[in-house]
Amino acid sequence: MSNDARVTRVAGKSVEILQRVPPVSQILPRKTEGEREGAGGKEEAFAAEEEGDNDGGGGGGGGGMGTGKVSVEDCADGRKDKNIVLNIKEEIEEHFHQEEHLVNQKVADQQKVLTALIAGAMAGALAKTTIAPMDRTKINFQITNRPFSAKEAIAFIINTVRQSGFFSLWRGNSATLVRIVPYSAIQFSSHEQYKIWLNTDNKKHLPPHLRFLAGSLAGVTSVAMTYPLDLCRARMAVTPKDTYKHIGQVFMKMYRMEGLRSIYRGFTPTMLGAVPYSGCSFFTYETLKKIHAEMHQGRDPNPLERMCCGAMAGMVGQSASYPLDIVRRRMQTAGLTGHIKDYTSIMNTVRSVLKEEGLRGMYKGLSMNWIKGPIAVGISFSSFDTLKHWLRRLPYFQDDG
Repeated sequence: MSNDARVTRVAGKSVEILQRVPPVSQILPRKTEGEREGAGGKEEAFAAEEEGDNDGGGGGGGGGMGTGKVSVEDCADGRKDKNIVLNIKEEIEEHFHQEEHLVNQKVADQQKVLTALIAGAMAGALAKTTIAPMDRTKINFQITNRPFSAKEAIAFIINTVRQSGFFSLWRGNSATLVRIVPYSAIQFSSHEQYKIWLNTDNKKHLPPHLRFLAGSLAGVTSVAMTYPLDLCRARMAVTPKDTYKHIGQVFMKMYRMEGLRSIYRGFTPTMLGAVPYSGCSFFTYETLKKIHAEMHQGRDPNPLERMCCGAMAGMVGQSASYPLDIVRRRMQTAGLTGHIKDYTSIMNTVRSVLKEEGLRGMYKGLSMNWIKGPIAVGISFSSFDTLKHWLRRLPYFQDDG
């Protein structure tokens, strides 16, 4: 066999393809004795094509009759060479936000995770503070048997302001921030790390199943590390102002009155709910960004477009995980509502809610979530992306090498 190397230019990239071409006598069509004499011993040059015709090919070195040309597929190393070309072609056809990608290329993987950690913490605090009044309203309906409606929700807000003042709508928000800052930081930074680990092909976008997996893993990681703080926030949101003065008092009272295990009451449904919620949210957001890049030929989305993508992601994620959110809240506040014997497990809680309130009880407050959820997640995702790329443009975070 003879080896012939050539360099092919694909979208400005040089790709060296090694062709192992069988002897000419094996691949040329048979000629009569007169044709061979008239040819004067001349041999034709055959170019190895990316998508060769294999109808008559017999593999690397076989003596089968071909069509007069050698395909890369017909040689021993041809499959690897062809994959190189195909991978580059896929990269060319893969649409992505160009400015965003150029900035990310200058940042090392460790700095990507660090910038995501900082931006995630700030984004989570901003989003939760914005929707704190709606969040408190939703929790109060989730843990009681009262039917939810927009009229009742507005009445609750008005009564709360009359009885405790305007800023009482943000009661428990300090506990929320204590939880949401590390939660959001861990969620976004771990999502960034999982994307790096799962992107073994070094593509601009993960395939759909890996997008969902990265989001789910990020949600589970953040929940596992911050759950007691979430339970503390739920307790402070549904109790009078004088019940708990600070977060430490919540844990001490729970420990004395309900035992150490009460600090992790509702942990299992929270973990289970994190899988569809975070998985669907991140999957939807990343998918919508990919569609945006295809529709706008790589133009980066503006903040409003990012917020719209985040709002849609929030609605999908909230809808997918809401019944488990009901179960989680009921189990977390069982000691306050007199259902400590009813809400002992996920199945017992589900049965109790269905028996007392029917199927609608599992979706109580969902319409409120469709208002606050898209707002919160939209603000969270858009502010995260904006802050993250602002940080990555700073020389401190860029890789000098």
